[in-house]
Amino acid sequence: MLSTRWTNNATANHSNQYSDGSVVQEILFGGRGVTTYYSCGFYCKGNCTSYLFAVLIFPAVLIKGSPQVVWSANRNNPIKIGATLELTPEGDLMLKDADGTVAWSTNTSAKSVVGLNLTDLGNLVLFNKDNATVWQSFDHPTDSLVPGQKLRHGQKLTQSISKTNWTVDNMITFSVNGDGLSAQVETNPPQIYLNYTLAIGNTSIKISYVEFVNGSLSWFSNSTLNGSLFLMLSASSAQHVKLGSDGHLRAYDFMGAEVFDLFEGYVSHCAYPTVCGQYGICSNGQCSCPASSGGTSYFQPVDARHPQLGCFENGPLSCGASQQQSLLEHENIEYFSFTPNLEHIDASSCKEACAKSCSCKAAIFRYESNRTDSSCYLPTQVFSLMNVDEATSSYNSTAFLKVQNLTNEAPYTPVDNPMSNEAPYTLVDNPTSNRLLVILGSSLGALFTMMILIVAIVLFVQKRDDNQAEEDYLDQVPKVLNRFAYNDMKTITNEFDRKLGEGGFGSVFEGTLSDGTKVAVKRLDGFGQVKKSFLAEVETIGSIHHMNLVRLMGFCAEKSHRLLIYEYMSNGSLDRWIFHKSNECVLDWQQRKTIILDIAKGVNYLHEDCRRKIVHLDIKPQNILLDENFNAKVADFGLSKLIDKDQSQIVTTMRGTPGYLAPEWLSAAITEKVDVYSFGVVILEILCGRKIFDRSLDEEDMYLLSLFKRKAEEERLLDIVDKSSDDMQLNGSNAVNMMRIAAWCLQGDYIKRPPMSMVIKALEGIVKVQEDLDYDFSAQPSSSGVARFDPMDIEFNATATLLPSILSGPR
Repeated sequence: MLSTRWTNNATANHSNQYSDGSVVQEILFGGRGVTTYYSCGFYCKGNCTSYLFAVLIFPAVLIKGSPQVVWSANRNNPIKIGATLELTPEGDLMLKDADGTVAWSTNTSAKSVVGLNLTDLGNLVLFNKDNATVWQSFDHPTDSLVPGQKLRHGQKLTQSISKTNWTVDNMITFSVNGDGLSAQVETNPPQIYLNYTLAIGNTSIKISYVEFVNGSLSWFSNSTLNGSLFLMLSASSAQHVKLGSDGHLRAYDFMGAEVFDLFEGYVSHCAYPTVCGQYGICSNGQCSCPASSGGTSYFQPVDARHPQLGCFENGPLSCGASQQQSLLEHENIEYFSFTPNLEHIDASSCKEACAKSCSCKAAIFRYESNRTDSSCYLPTQVFSLMNVDEATSSYNSTAFLKVQNLTNEAPYTPVDNPMSNEAPYTLVDNPTSNRLLVILGSSLGALFTMMILIVAIVLFVQKRDDNQAEEDYLDQVPKVLNRFAYNDMKTITNEFDRKLGEGGFGSVFEGTLSDGTKVAVKRLDGFGQVKKSFLAEVETIGSIHHMNLVRLMGFCAEKSHRLLIYEYMSNGSLDRWIFHKSNECVLDWQQRKTIILDIAKGVNYLHEDCRRKIVHLDIKPQNILLDENFNAKVADFGLSKLIDKDQSQIVTTMRGTPGYLAPEWLSAAITEKVDVYSFGVVILEILCGRKIFDRSLDEEDMYLLSLFKRKAEEERLLDIVDKSSDDMQLNGSNAVNMMRIAAWCLQGDYIKRPPMSMVIKALEGIVKVQEDLDYDFSAQPSSSGVARFDPMDIEFNATATLLPSILSGPR
């Protein structure tokens, strides 16, 4: 099959601009109907710095209407001018950004794909020689349904953050279950704001899927149309439905105008989860923050000019400090979701249950006439609250909001300067002749004392400003993080009595939260770089979640104490399992393969799926942790850097661990490809079962990359596969194939290294490793020829012995 390729070019043919500011470069066209038609192509709106590959619905006659996006491939990875869409010879439809980074792919290589088509219904289809569908966009819905499209079990509509910010935050979803439909906030557990259950007598009839048919959302059981789920007025003109960023499910006509809100009559205005933001109270369409208690205000608006943005706590919750917390009572306040955790309970017991639970942020107590036999709901996150409508509600509700007690601390006063302002000596035996010396000595003493005082004041003010700046920053950290008091930390760790490990910046201890959850507590010791490390971890890992990244659960910043609280990983760090001291710690081939793929997925998420790109800068086995099932998670973000999506490089000081540093560190201008290089080193260490530097070996074998190069040239890579594992020897050929992926990651020229998304595809066997690999991993491009970067020089010529922990934070 011949390859087909399209390039995103604003001046290309079929590139059109519309009245709403959108620009579409059309690639494929569906059949034209009476009122609408579909096409797919590159789409942008506004200043057009980023684009989607999207399927769009157009009015058949463009007078006032504009194209509407009904499906897109890369909401989390917008592309730029110069990006390409290619149907590869292997049958994979692949979207690459201008820099070659894979933004999206159908992952259909080796599935006999012979062509691509956009159907009259707006379904993008890859098909084989028998014209059978191999892949279709209808199986991967985004936020919209078009006529003829089915929403099945396991599929969800997921809203984008806004019409101009396409990023998916997985916050609000709409899905099908056997008995009906649900719309919910994807917390743990989910918070449901619409639960539409079928009112049919036959319980054996279940919903197989819903479909947008004849302007109505209809439900089917075993392909049989059974009826409509929502009564839609003026539905005949509706052309698609979309789940909005506000949680509404609306139908739109061919001009893009709203026809009907499908949830109208089922969800009141104030019962949407984000209508008034977090902790905001909705009353008759107006938003406000919870009232003060006892003259103390515990909440304030995020933006007083825009009350719908919600509220935040004046004192962040400190998990585990129940004696320093209160549950503020708010009568006649209810919550949009109510899935009782406790039944037949009174208000006091409901409050107590929340106070004892670290994850509980509020207790919603719902009752009728008997307050001692009622229901209690304990949400782990608090979104919009609302006033009880006493005229229509059949129950009463009280919300108890958990807050940290606010205390007025005495301002810090510096210790009095111990220096005396007296003259150093006085010659009393000749007062007349020494009067000048006394005056001069006293003046100099006073001047010297004043200078010391000025310096002390400047240092104190600077430290106070630095502390205030840090505190201001910490007040803005994600509210999902709990802030702990130092006394809490001593309780959690039992006075820091069980040390799990230590590194250059401090130690790690085992701890237990009040609800029994095991955690790992990193205590940072020192100043300067330690504060930078602490803030780097809170700023990066604190706001992201991925199954292959260690989860930051909270932190402590009190006086000079800096501590971070992580999920507990029972099998410790990877280095103890690959740099083994006994046969009890030997991993088999499948475990190593899975660990390598887990690491790749974690790093790829940092590079490509976060709102701002995160470069870890210290990928090594000591920073890879394993859970009880040997699932790998990337940890230790103390050296990481945030990069804007439109930045290709950053300039920073050299940081990391010798042996894992990419050659381009010599230029100080680095990209996320330094992590790819470090990952290549880690692959080799896992496959060979040895460290990058091993002084116990002969000099020619001491440095793993030099040994790797020599064995590759000799075509004897099997020689370096871990000999302590019989299973690795049996899978030697597989290990050697994976070493080629490591070599690809280790290319001295960072431009030749693959992005982590491509590494994942190579590990999964979807793409092939390029053939012309350079095994001289120390070479990098230079204006004056080839520059050399030899990690051996750093390791062996340093003035101090550089252990892996010296340039990194603790594990």
